[in-house]
Amino acid sequence: MNVYAADLTSIRAAAQRIHGGVHETPVLTCKALDSLASRSLFFKCENLQKIGAFKMRGALNAVMSLSDADASRGVVTHSSGNFAQAVALAAKTRGIPAYIVMPQTAPEVKRRAVQGYGAEITMCVPTLEARETTAAAVGARTGATFLHPYDQAEVIAGQGTVALELIKQVEHLDAVIVPVGGGGLISGITLALRELAPHIRVFAVEPRGADDAARSKAAGEHILQTGPNTIADGLLTSLGELTWPVVRDLVEEVLLVDDEEITAAMRLIWERMKLVVEPSAATVLAAVLHPSFQEREGLQRLGLVLSGGNVDLSKLPWSAGA
Repeated sequence: MNVYAADLTSIRAAAQRIHGGVHETPVLTCKALDSLASRSLFFKCENLQKIGAFKMRGALNAVMSLSDADASRGVVTHSSGNFAQAVALAAKTRGIPAYIVMPQTAPEVKRRAVQGYGAEITMCVPTLEARETTAAAVGARTGATFLHPYDQAEVIAGQGTVALELIKQVEHLDAVIVPVGGGGLISGITLALRELAPHIRVFAVEPRGADDAARSKAAGEHILQTGPNTIADGLLTSLGELTWPVVRDLVEEVLLVDDEEITAAMRLIWERMKLVVEPSAATVLAAVLHPSFQEREGLQRLGLVLSGGNVDLSKLPWSAGA
């Protein structure tokens, strides 16, 4: 049997470690969206998590897993926003320094939040190479421990706590639909469900403009992201060395949605559920509303993970001039 980055034991340990430091987020429903989807939809609202995204779970688990000696030197990461905020707040919670490398294209709302949590920000050009080399330089200067935004066992285990809550909150789910970028969230959820509820099918969703997971899954080999172009800024990264095997072996399918579908779904969630979600989170509703998905049988009760709500309110995708 293949060995993956996390298992039910490590995910349950993460849940204990981060208890009190994260919210148990609610599951909400909406009859109007049920009608549009012709299914019962259960929205796991990680947009209502601390820092406005699921990333707080993995970041806090990673920070709280450090030895006192390592923690005293602080932590460093690179992130376009949500993981940056999560590491900054997790470090503040433990009382240690945080050094965050952010691309110049990161939304201003996310930069302000990182600063508000007391982290030191270093800006870089918006390429993966620049992010990695800048973070390495900061780590060499400070002695801080590097935390990967998604490709780290402690981070994946922390994200898996979403599944522990969801199956406690909603019975008899047929499937869970999860956005995929780097793959930390879907890996943690999939690995938890694999042992707790193996009958629940897991589908990933990503934008057509950043479709490395779908291409990798189809080819049976890890294909890196190149030149992503989508409004879902949280899903621009490639799958990692730890997350790719989970998607390859255990995720049933990677569903693709285009930016117009994402925008329409995002607006529906805002209008019908009165929830602020970012484009990355709206991908899951876009996927289940697609005609090709609605034709599928045996999928009546769906858990949809709303991954985050950190959106720049001055640049809503349906606003004139956005």
